[in-house]
Amino acid sequence: MKPPRFEYHAPTTVEDALDLLARYRGEAKVLAGGQSLMPLLNFRLARPAALIDLNRIAELAYIREVDGQVRLGAMTRQRTLEFSPVVRQRLPLLAEATRWVGHLPIRTRGTIGGSIAHADPAADFPTVLMALGTTILAKGPKGARRIAAEEFFVDLFTTALKPGEIVTAIVVPAYGKGTGGAYLKHPHPASRYAVVGVAAIVEVKDGKVARASLVVGGTTVNPVRAAAAEGAVVGAKPDAASIGAAAGKVAGAIEDPLSDYYASGEFRVHLATVLARRALAAAADRARG
Repeated sequence: MKPPRFEYHAPTTVEDALDLLARYRGEAKVLAGGQSLMPLLNFRLARPAALIDLNRIAELAYIREVDGQVRLGAMTRQRTLEFSPVVRQRLPLLAEATRWVGHLPIRTRGTIGGSIAHADPAADFPTVLMALGTTILAKGPKGARRIAAEEFFVDLFTTALKPGEIVTAIVVPAYGKGTGGAYLKHPHPASRYAVVGVAAIVEVKDGKVARASLVVGGTTVNPVRAAAAEGAVVGAKPDAASIGAAAGKVAGAIEDPLSDYYASGEFRVHLATVLARRALAAAADRARG
């Protein structure tokens, strides 16, 4: 199929892009990598009056480490993340998760900002970025603001972005020795989207877990933090008993699990528990290793 008619704009600055969004008053769509938007246009599930292409805005594509944080421009390609020395050294969990995203052509064109703005419940980045304690930077007609990842994803394909706003950057706390991360997922065999994906961060000090972060994606309309599971392992030795007890609390964090022809809600919850145990164990091993 062919997309419906629309006006096309390719601004070269963020300010120009925001001016165009204001002009169209909610009737325009923003194009980043296009891996989700273009199919929607071709099937005419999206019918914007205009398309605002961000690909010529050079200031939105970068990877920088600043004051113990890694800043990722919203238009940074996923393939760039996958091979970035900074990401591999300072955010190995993000590098690991990026390799799980779709297929090579998708990662070559897809952007990290476009992925999180689309907020697909089966996407990998929302789950991982929540586990990493990420902050999303957005800019709109009322200026710039910071949004915690836990507050950014609010419903199915819905984020906390306000009308006329775009994601400009993703700020992620770096981590190093003594902290380990792991991302495990069960991919759909056709799409490679996460039927269930689990991201874990574990910090070990003096042989005990000082901090843990555990987020489950794919099971509900947004990623969910398994806070009870995190609390169950903090302060304990990261052994099979404590990790198993923590994983046993994951199901309690999942309300109204998604169910489809491929996997029932019950299966997703069970799989989340299994992957949580494995991810916590892997993250703890990496923290000690």
